[in-house]
Amino acid sequence: MANERLRAALLQKGVSITDLANAIQVDPKTVERWITKGRAPYRKHRFAVASYLDTEETYLWPEALTREQVAAASESEIVTVYPHRWAVPRDVWGRLFASASEEIGVLVYSGLFLADDTGLVRMFGEKADAGVRVRILLGDPDCAEVAQRGKDEGIDDGMAAKIRNVLVLYRPLQGRANIEFRLHATVLYNSIYRADDQFLINTHVYGVPAGNAPVLHLRKVVGGDMVATYAESFERVWDGARPVGS
Repeated sequence: MANERLRAALLQKGVSITDLANAIQVDPKTVERWITKGRAPYRKHRFAVASYLDTEETYLWPEALTREQVAAASESEIVTVYPHRWAVPRDVWGRLFASASEEIGVLVYSGLFLADDTGLVRMFGEKADAGVRVRILLGDPDCAEVAQRGKDEGIDDGMAAKIRNVLVLYRPLQGRANIEFRLHATVLYNSIYRADDQFLINTHVYGVPAGNAPVLHLRKVVGGDMVATYAESFERVWDGARPVGS
């Protein structure tokens, strides 16, 4: 059976079979067989192809890795676990966003602690000026989901008020090149903070403020799929959100 995922990934990246073959140093006929006959490459070649096409090995060859291999690789994606967000040192946040060379992503309801840090806000602007794409997703202060989260945390209308405050704090960044703000109306099970292939995942716990909930520090490992799961979740919320001011 043909590997249509690999074929589509090549087309999406504008890469020919010969380009890929040269990049990973194999015969073009070998790449052709991977596509037309659905043959799975050796693992070192799967790694190379996935890296070159900027996609997941498990997406291109879902059956190539055993469950044990995926589980082991995914476990390796966990850098550390913090029992509370307030326990994450400030320099960890700074190093996370400073490491970004392509993309910064923030998915929160308010994330007031972040917007209130003028040093980090300035860094977002500097990164955008350097060509890094910065995307910030905030909860829509008028939506039912934000109202419910406020009730869950015991602050009621305070959640919507925090979001409006954050929008004011981010005002110096709004309208700048490479920076986008959107409002979402989703039930968040986690807040997501991304810098390229590193993520800080702040879990949400019923009745507990986000600042007192655990945080996972993840870094992408080839063959793992934890980071990919959170990255896909971010994109789904982004696609369904509306631009600020729309």
